[in-house]
Amino acid sequence: MISHKAISCLIIDDEPSSQRVLQHFIAQTPVLDLKTTCSNAEEAFKYLQLNEKVDLLFLDINMPKQSGLDFYKSLQNPPLVIFTTAYPQYAVDGFEVNAIDYLLKPIAYERFLTAVNKVLHNNDRNANEDEFIILKENKALHKIRFEDVQYIEAFGDYVKVHTKQKTITTHSTFSKFIENLPHYFLRTHKSFSINLKKLNYLAGNQISIDNHKIPIGQTYKQTVLKALNL
Repeated sequence: MISHKAISCLIIDDEPSSQRVLQHFIAQTPVLDLKTTCSNAEEAFKYLQLNEKVDLLFLDINMPKQSGLDFYKSLQNPPLVIFTTAYPQYAVDGFEVNAIDYLLKPIAYERFLTAVNKVLHNNDRNANEDEFIILKENKALHKIRFEDVQYIEAFGDYVKVHTKQKTITTHSTFSKFIENLPHYFLRTHKSFSINLKKLNYLAGNQISIDNHKIPIGQTYKQTVLKALNL
């Protein structure tokens, strides 16, 4: 399960400019803990042999001597991996080894953050009270515990994530955002998903959470009633 413990990670990339970009992104992302940067597979192998296992590799596929893909296949009990490369034709190969994600250079920070959130949800989609997500709003990053989320609302090309203390508006389609929510979230409408733990009561075609009224769409009503054993 994902907890507050930072995700230890390793950059393996032969291009200094790509190394700097990933180092900068990781430094901006509180949940990540960069252990070291390696310029080739041989350096990475030595590091992994001599140090504690890391949780995640940011691994360039196209490297001299040994490709990132071949290096990853050679590891026993390999960490999670996010492949990076400038060549989109390698994407299929990356997913054949169950990569968490594949980042095409030049990498945008928003896309990087999407990949990191996939890591957060990878091990156990049944969340506990320590599970969280990193959300970007404007230039700020917010670490939000799923337990604290009351409901989620579609807002054009964005979603609004409502907690008791604040509302964060982050760039994502609604359908994509709710794909990785914990099991105790329930879609009640084409534009709303609620945290069932926060529900106060249901009346007619509305659900009450604190003083908020969340609509129940006709398409979702039977699913909602079933989820509430009604």
